[in-house]
Amino acid sequence: MERSLKESFSLQGVKVRMAAKADAALIADISRQTFYDTFASHNSKENMDKFMNIQFAKERLISELDDPENIFFLAYEKDQLAGYVKLRDSQNPEQLQNLAGIEIVRIYSVTSMIGKGIGKLLMQTSIEEAIKRKKEVVWLGVWEKNQRAIEFYAKWGFEKFGEHDFILGNDIQTDWLMKKVIYNDTRLLIGGSDK
Repeated sequence: MERSLKESFSLQGVKVRMAAKADAALIADISRQTFYDTFASHNSKENMDKFMNIQFAKERLISELDDPENIFFLAYEKDQLAGYVKLRDSQNPEQLQNLAGIEIVRIYSVTSMIGKGIGKLLMQTSIEEAIKRKKEVVWLGVWEKNQRAIEFYAKWGFEKFGEHDFILGNDIQTDWLMKKVIYNDTRLLIGGSDK
C-alpha cells in the first residue's frame, strides 16, 4: 500500500488545511508577522512598510484567494496558526517553459515554530499538491542573502537555476530561482531530507 507524503511525515497535534476566502485577514496577519520577523533586520522600515502594505493587504489576499491559480495551505499546532504556504499554478520562468510547474510563492513558519517541523510539513504538502496536479517541477524564488531558507530548500533537493529581481519597497534585490524536479519521464522523484 502506497503512503502519501503527509502520512510519511506528520507532527503530533499539527494539522494542515487548505485556506478559504474567509481566511484572508488571518493570512494577511501571519504574512505581515512572518515577513517582518524574517526580513526587518535586513531592510529599512520604509521599504518593509511599502512592501507589506501592498502585498499583504486584506483586499489583495481576498483577490488572491478567489484566483484558482493560487493555493494556500495553513498549518495549525493545536488551535494556533503555525505557518502557511502559498502556491501558484501559473506561468513558469523562461528557463522552465517546457515543463509543467508550480511555484512556491511563500512558505513561512511563525518564529516560535521554526525548527519544529512546520516547514517540512508545508513543503511535503506543497510537493503532494504538485504531484496531484501532475506537475514536473516545483520552483521558487529566495533572497540570495537568506541562507537558512536556501539550506532548507537544498535539503529538499532544490537546485539553483537562475536569478531574478525582487523589489522590496524601493530596493531592488536579487532572488535565486530554485527548482526541484518531481517527475522525470515516468519516474517519480520525490522526497526530502529528514535531517
